Parts: sequence; C-alpha cells; structure tokens
Amino acid sequence: MDMLIIVSASAFLVVLFISWGIYAYLQNKQDVNDWSTRAQGKSLSQQTEQKEKKTTNLKGQFVQVLERLGQVQKPQEQKNISHLRAGLVTAGYRSKNSAVVFMGARIFIAILMGLGFLLAGSDRTATMGAMALPGFLIGSMMIGYYLPQVWLNMAISGRKQKIVDAFPDALDLMVVCVEAGLGLDQALARVGFEIKSGHPELGEEFSLLNLELRAGLSREQGLRNLVNRTDLDDIRSLVALLIQTDRFGTSIGQALRVHSDSMRMKRRLKAEEKAAQLPVKLMVPLILFIFPSLMVVIIGPGAISLMRNLLPSLSGS
Repeated sequence: MDMLIIVSASAFLVVLFISWGIYAYLQNKQDVNDWSTRAQGKSLSQQTEQKEKKTTNLKGQFVQVLERLGQVQKPQEQKNISHLRAGLVTAGYRSKNSAVVFMGARIFIAILMGLGFLLAGSDRTATMGAMALPGFLIGSMMIGYYLPQVWLNMAISGRKQKIVDAFPDALDLMVVCVEAGLGLDQALARVGFEIKSGHPELGEEFSLLNLELRAGLSREQGLRNLVNRTDLDDIRSLVALLIQTDRFGTSIGQALRVHSDSMRMKRRLKAEEKAAQLPVKLMVPLILFIFPSLMVVIIGPGAISLMRNLLPSLSGS
C-alpha cells in the first residue's frame, strides 16, 4: 500500500479520536455541572438564564465596539444618514443605533478583510511588483467595506418579497374582519395577530401600526408610517384607499373587497407573465447544455462509423 495513503489515514484517525475525546470530555463536564446545579437546589433554567445573560453581555460588548467604530464615520448632520436608517427600518432593524452599528460593521469587516489578505495572500503578491501588495490590500478592504451594503440590499429585497407574498392573504382576512362587524382599527389589530404565525414580517408591521394607533397617533399618519417602513406599492395603494374611504365616509368593506379582487387579478397576471417568460429563459440552458449532448448522442455513432469505415478506404489501406 502507498505510504501516502497510510499517513493520510493515520492522520484522519488521530484527528477523529482527538475530536471524539474532546467532545466526550465536554459532554461529561456539562453533565457534572448539571448534577452540581441540582445538588445545590437550583434549577437548570436558572443556569440557562445565566448563560443567556453571558451571551447577551458578549453581544452587547461587540455591539459597543461596532458603535465606537461607527462614530468615526458618522456624519455630523442627521439628514445624511436618514437614507441608511430608512433602509435598515425596511430591512427590519429599528434600533436607534442601528445606523451607527452598521457603519461600524463596514469598518470592522474592511479591517478584517485587510488582515485576512495580509495573512493569506501577501506572499502571492511578492513577485507581482511593488504596487501589487497595496493595490490588492486596498481592493480587499474596499470589498469588505461594501459587503454589508450588499447584504443590506439583499435583506431589504427578501423582506419586501415576504411581505408581498403575504399581503393578499392579509387583505382577504381584513375583508372578512370588516364585513363581520369589526372597525378598521380592530380589523388591523386582528389581522396582525392572526397572520403573525404564518407571515411574521407582515404581522410585525401591523402590530407596530396597532401600537401607534393605541399611543394616540392618527390613523392617517399611522398608515403613512406603514408605507414608509415597507416601501411597497401594494401597501401604498391600500393605504391610499383606506385614507380616502375614511375621509369620504364610504363603505370600507365594499372598498376592501374591490381592492382584494384587483390585487388577486394582479397576482394572477404576474404569475402568467412569469409563465410566459419561461420559454425565453429556457433557451440559454437548452443551447448550452441540452443541445450539445443531444448532438453528441445522435451524431456520435454515425461519426464513429464513418471514421472506422470511410477513412481507411480514403487512405488506401
């Protein structure tokens, strides 16, 4: 047997046994701590709470570090970070320090990417010239600096898509609640409570709207805040409908039912549009992957037969 295979198998077994020994030791230590906690007359829930407090403290310390880094980049005027704060609110992060923490995370990841490049890739740029090392270092730090923004855009798009997918169900439930005799405020609160289990993002938005209405905010302003938080055309059209209905005193149930039917038709048209785009989107994989393999399967045996029979006769052998 090859010596390389023997050494590799031995190293694998050694690492496996060491890992298993460490896991067994930690597991036994955890069991001993549990029995010690029971012997002292304490419950395991108290120990779990202490661990959660330690984890929370570590998380809080890390957030404080990010806040201090973010203060370096924080602009003096609050209006300059309003766009960033609005994006974070749309993504679901509503803490007052979320914008500063985000700025600190950008600096932290940029420094981390720079250190990672110095540790792993600096040797590879030694033969590329004097400007290769600072160029790649600045490039890696720029990538790390803009990675949180890419993540934020993805988080905003994902949350918006979840709210859009849940909105027709919430609208139908709102129609049922209003036609059952509930007022608009009670219907919004009921919809937020019922839909939270299946669609937590939209349920959270309706719950915040309900809290604002309970705090004394006007219905119109609360609905406009909902539009600003979600930044979706579907919710914007619903809010415009509810505000107009409230101003002119028309039937909310009938208006919601008409709007629900139009939203259902719009959703069906979107599905038909995506279905119509499917043949065009399938052309690229068909041309690149399916057609070449079909050509090989169909023409391949004939080409091999020609090479075996025709070429020897043409060469005169």
